[in-house]
Amino acid sequence: MRTIELRPEHVRRLAVSCQHLEGPYPPPGDSGRMWEVLRTLRCLQLDPIDVVARSHLLVLWSRLGIYDQQELDNLLWKERRLFEYWAHAASIVLTEDYQLHQSMMRDYLVDERSAPRQKIADWFRSNTALRDSVLERLRAAGPQRTDDFDDHAGVAWQSSGWSSGRNVDRMLDILWTQGTVMVAGRSGKRRLWDLSERCLPSWVDRTPLPETDIVTRAAEHSLRALGAGRKKDIEQYFVRSRYPGLADVIARLVDEGRFVPVTLEDAPARERWYVHADRLPLADRILSGDWTPRTTLLSPFDNLICHRERTNRVWDFDFRSEIYVPKAKRRYGYYVLPILHGDALIGRVAPRLDRTSGTLTLEGVFAEPAAPTGKDTAEAVGRAVTDLAAFLGARRIAHEGPIPAAWRGTLLPVLAGHG
Repeated sequence: MRTIELRPEHVRRLAVSCQHLEGPYPPPGDSGRMWEVLRTLRCLQLDPIDVVARSHLLVLWSRLGIYDQQELDNLLWKERRLFEYWAHAASIVLTEDYQLHQSMMRDYLVDERSAPRQKIADWFRSNTALRDSVLERLRAAGPQRTDDFDDHAGVAWQSSGWSSGRNVDRMLDILWTQGTVMVAGRSGKRRLWDLSERCLPSWVDRTPLPETDIVTRAAEHSLRALGAGRKKDIEQYFVRSRYPGLADVIARLVDEGRFVPVTLEDAPARERWYVHADRLPLADRILSGDWTPRTTLLSPFDNLICHRERTNRVWDFDFRSEIYVPKAKRRYGYYVLPILHGDALIGRVAPRLDRTSGTLTLEGVFAEPAAPTGKDTAEAVGRAVTDLAAFLGARRIAHEGPIPAAWRGTLLPVLAGHG
């Protein structure tokens, strides 16, 4: 069997390339490129915060540059090649992966070993009247907003969080997770619900797959997206923590030549790394030195960095969201975008978009201790910010926070030239 030896920079470059973050942006109007990106990533995390833009839109921008957002809407709501479901978080996923998500749909509330799951199951069984009223309204009236349903709960949902007393929200969430209802569309940020049988295209294969087949397919998708990874990396990507029997699946895929073990320089002996066989030509290209860097900004929930332990291990980049950290205790800002520069994460930008004035304000730019200080790097960071401003339709870029001294003299003129 061929032996592949990788250095840490090879692992980083493989990841960046597999995530479509290498080289220049594709030419505008390349409609097939979005689908190519989506089929590689397999999921886009949804998050309601839009201080800059919704996370899933930023993830696509980092890979495509300025693109037609209507194309994504068409894939979701017209062609139904995508749908909203739970992957490693609430996400946009591929309809062709419906069978991979069926295991969660059919097992939800069946395994009640955990106290939180038992609580949800007990509440669900106590509120058949609410469940039936929700389904009856959808059958009769078609897509509905959450506020359109009457609350027929016999037992109120109680929690210490925002969902306490929000009985319809809780019921819809359960029915969504079970696959009974789906998000049929959006009115702004508000979801429109409908019966799954009316949302799923006729071409979707609904035949339940054996658990081993599901784990095998999901593991292959994950490793293709990761580039190179360990068992724990695979477990944390795509359908996070839903890989029962993964060790045996990996062993079989290695025997079949689908997963190729690799040696990582300076890695602990206990760490076993793999590359998917489909990625070997890419690995060979990177090992030959043929690789083109890109500088861009990443959503806090970008697929490249969604597994924080891997981000620290591979990039030596300690990234934590500070959205829920009190302002006085934040190190960087409320909403922070890591700076990807080639194969390195070299810093962070904390932007805020004022849609009324069309101003993108930088509340701070921060460089990592080992970040390069040259003019070329500062210009590249500046272009990444101006590219973001152009994507957002911002007419002006302002700054009011710290900027690294080594970048300041070059970065500020680049930002000032926007618009």
